[in-house]
Amino acid sequence: MSSVRKKIRNKVKKITASNNNGHVWQFSRVGGVNRVNLLSGADLLALDQLDKKLWAALSCPVDGLEIDPQTLQLIDTDKNGRIRVPEVIAAVKWITSVINDPDDLLKEESTLPLSAINDKTEEGKILLASVKQILKNLGKPKDTTISVEDTSNLPGIFADTKFNGDGIVTEKSTSDESLKKIIVQIIETVGSSLDRSEEQGVSADQVKEFYEQCEAYSNWYKLSEDNAKNILPFGDKTADAAAAFQAVEAKVNDYFLRCRLSEYDADSKEVFGLLKSQYEAFSSKELSAGTEEMVALPIAKMNDKKSLPLTEGINPAWENAMKAFYELVTFPLFPKKTQITQTEWEMIVHKVNVYRNWQSEKQGAAVESLGIEEVRAILKADQQEALHALIEEDLSLATEVDNIFQVDKLTRFYRDIFRLLKNYVNFCDFYSLDKKAIFQAGSLYIDQRRCDLCIKVNDMAKHGSMAGFSDMFLIYCDCVSRSKGEKMTIVAALTDGSNNNIRVGRNAVFYDRDGNDWDATIVKIIENPVSIKEAFWSPYKKLGRFISEQIQKFAAKKDKEVMEDTAGKIEATGEKLATADLTTPVAPAAAPAPVPFDIGKFVGIFAALSLALGAIGSFLMVTVTGFLKLKWWQMPLAIVGVLLAISLPSMILAYLKLRKRNLAPVLDANGWAINARLAVNIIFGRELTHLAELPENSKVNMIDPFKKKQNPWLYIVLGLIAALIVAGVVLWFLGILPSWMEAVKELF
Repeated sequence: MSSVRKKIRNKVKKITASNNNGHVWQFSRVGGVNRVNLLSGADLLALDQLDKKLWAALSCPVDGLEIDPQTLQLIDTDKNGRIRVPEVIAAVKWITSVINDPDDLLKEESTLPLSAINDKTEEGKILLASVKQILKNLGKPKDTTISVEDTSNLPGIFADTKFNGDGIVTEKSTSDESLKKIIVQIIETVGSSLDRSEEQGVSADQVKEFYEQCEAYSNWYKLSEDNAKNILPFGDKTADAAAAFQAVEAKVNDYFLRCRLSEYDADSKEVFGLLKSQYEAFSSKELSAGTEEMVALPIAKMNDKKSLPLTEGINPAWENAMKAFYELVTFPLFPKKTQITQTEWEMIVHKVNVYRNWQSEKQGAAVESLGIEEVRAILKADQQEALHALIEEDLSLATEVDNIFQVDKLTRFYRDIFRLLKNYVNFCDFYSLDKKAIFQAGSLYIDQRRCDLCIKVNDMAKHGSMAGFSDMFLIYCDCVSRSKGEKMTIVAALTDGSNNNIRVGRNAVFYDRDGNDWDATIVKIIENPVSIKEAFWSPYKKLGRFISEQIQKFAAKKDKEVMEDTAGKIEATGEKLATADLTTPVAPAAAPAPVPFDIGKFVGIFAALSLALGAIGSFLMVTVTGFLKLKWWQMPLAIVGVLLAISLPSMILAYLKLRKRNLAPVLDANGWAINARLAVNIIFGRELTHLAELPENSKVNMIDPFKKKQNPWLYIVLGLIAALIVAGVVLWFLGILPSWMEAVKELF
């Protein structure tokens, strides 16, 4: 039988080896799950052969993790905000193909030695050349290593280069002063773009837009030159004249309309003219030209000619505006007139409207600030082709520059890829005692304990529906950093100690992975057992809380009844006093008749109390008698048995839940796709929540100056009672106490 089993086992091994191309995987039982060990570069090379069912996770979010987000964005090739297994495998395949020794990835070094690059492949040669170019641009041509800090220093890499392959040219891209001037003008008018060296520059689209704006503005302005008599009736001062006209337009229209209404009905002149009542409304105020009521009055008083005075009889609030209107508009058209009729006003309106219509059709407004002469000079010089040639020259280096960005990808993968694998393939970092997983955001300090399992919350609603399945005691906190001016929400798992004093609204302090402190406030709690010890005392705490709540309810009820009764009596007395005739002496109220003593009711109450006390006394007597009948070594066991009978159900329930604690639902609520159970058992839970402990060799002064002073007689009485109980037990077992009791019975 054993030989048959061996043959079957060997056959299975051969099939497994052939499926893995001969690679032998090693697994460890961690958290109740078989997890693959990544121990060498060979394991990484064979990662695509590992069955996906054996991966700890199948997807993770790009944001909210304690790992360089740019590394994760490079791995997330489809840019959907999630990193899936095929993307992880593709990243591992690429990095292992461009370095000499995949074992180097397990070191998680922050610097990449140039000697580690595989220059035997075409891509490796290009990467090595790009690395050397970057170091040269940074002024470190002799360095033999390169880091992420080097490759992410784009301003330094492209500081002394004219072109960087991004299709954006700056002043540094040319030595031609005229082109530099045009580039500056484009930036100032139609806008700019940041190039890879973080300099302001222009793209092909911005060059095209600039010249289109110049052409449109020139053509629009030419209309005013070809038809200057109509479009610019006031010459170079037409714009100022139009502004002066607009300032009084509404009030002048109002004036002439009042005049027309007075012609329609002579009686309306008193209504639409200046009324005495209008002056009286603000006559008591301290007047000024800007008084609201004065501004609201007509611009001038109507006259028999129904013409508008321009220089005299003007509302003081409008004198300055009318003066500008007269000097810029009416005087150039009617130099000898101090009044204008409605017909002349309409002629002015027509002239100004022609200018307004031309202004409303303005084109090329973006370049108007340059002036028409400069715009025409730009069009005449026509440097558009030269600018596009510069941009094409810059774009011709796109491939070379992209290779420089590939170096950034190389350094990031070299440093971070194995760290991601340890938190994705097998969650090695989470179950390690000396490292933290990439989803652990920091530590929460609250109520003399430190919770290390803290995770940023991305979606509070999803946590509400998922996190409860974790069977963990979870504390949700809103965190605010005063120094950084940022806010976030975290969830902390309480995995040891007790949940005493953990309440919504309590304040705590959260320290992130960089050591920054955040003000934390508890906003939500998902309650579950924390420890077996807490479960033991839980029934007694619940009983104590129940009794305390009942006493508080009873006291509150009595207080309410007393207050209502007192308030009712005071109100009744007040009503009597209000309705009483105080001049008539009031006879003293007759004393209420005494209530007769109800002997039947008293006997019933007394009987009920007697029965209750008798039942309690009988129970205590039976209990004490039964306890005293036990042998001396059975008494402690009986006490333990009673305690277990009360606490054991709670402890068993807590034990079952503590064994089922699973972090996976919490991570799933954060966007992960967890493929295996992430158990947080009792032993591991003690490593995630640290209780306050005094340092080793500490000295403690046990004398508390603020401790409540105790009455020494209390201890004396309690000591005597304890001594009597012990003496009674001893005398009972010696047979002396029963003989005394028999003697007492015979006497009575």
